[in-house]
Amino acid sequence: MKNCLIFGEALVDDFPDQSVIGGAPFNVARSLALLGVENLMITRIADDAHGRQILQECERYGVATEGVQIDPHYPTGRVVVHMGSGDGDAHDGPTHRFEIMQQQAYDYIDGDQVMTVVAQQFPEYPPDLVYFGSLIQRQEGSRASLLALLESDLCEGSTKFLDLNLREAQFTLETVQLSLSYADIVKLNEDELVYVLAHALPVAYPESIELEAGSLTKACRAVMAEYMMQAMIVTLGEAGYFYLDASGSVFTNLGHAGSSLQMPANWTLCDTVGAGDAFSACFIRGWLANRELDRVLSQAHQFATAICGVRGAIAPDRQFYQAWP
Repeated sequence: MKNCLIFGEALVDDFPDQSVIGGAPFNVARSLALLGVENLMITRIADDAHGRQILQECERYGVATEGVQIDPHYPTGRVVVHMGSGDGDAHDGPTHRFEIMQQQAYDYIDGDQVMTVVAQQFPEYPPDLVYFGSLIQRQEGSRASLLALLESDLCEGSTKFLDLNLREAQFTLETVQLSLSYADIVKLNEDELVYVLAHALPVAYPESIELEAGSLTKACRAVMAEYMMQAMIVTLGEAGYFYLDASGSVFTNLGHAGSSLQMPANWTLCDTVGAGDAFSACFIRGWLANRELDRVLSQAHQFATAICGVRGAIAPDRQFYQAWP
């Protein structure tokens, strides 16, 4: 039975030699399905080659397609990846540039279609959780449809999960502030937290952020107080994660992030694509199951790290997901 709704972009990353299905919300939807959580994905694609790739991906991974709209005018979402010249530094490797194309199908999600399908898929009770991000709000069409959904009786009582995912030149301060105002739980990374503190509060936060529990607690409390949210999750890459909720509960693995991981002996870093999306999916799965939060967060961090050991945001072998009960 579906108990969560994912609203956002499904797109294709076009590399010179291949096309890779992506989009943070679609990564979350696929990961949730592979982890055993049936969800409703709301997005919009075209009847073109890339759109058909996305529908095939839905079928392959068990993502329901009732909420996938077909746009007659605009193409399926696309990101053109311009490969680096090989002159990156020794740590980062070659630098790549990601060109997020404008006027894509996912910018024009139809609100009436959204309301109809959500009412059909959740006829008795609202979804337990609604996931959304910032990129889907860059155009008025999809932004208006999302906000209407968040404000509707169809989602009355649903927990709103904001995965901020700020992309350069793809958001405005108004979008960030509005998103925070709707959110019950917010997940962001360290850079996004710094942006929120500097720009999305009435007065810029006066202190620098240190990667320790006291500093992060104070910073997150300032945001939570302004936007009256239930919880914040700050992902910190290799350093780990930090969680604070309105009751004052803190869960973090700062200081022992490496020792907390239980990766296979042959695990090696492949890439970090989709690691944050994997964290979100695993956290949502545990949260929906009402598991102990410290366990949920620890497993989400381990799952995200494990995804870094495969190419791309989704592991090609379904057995990979059976290790995460």
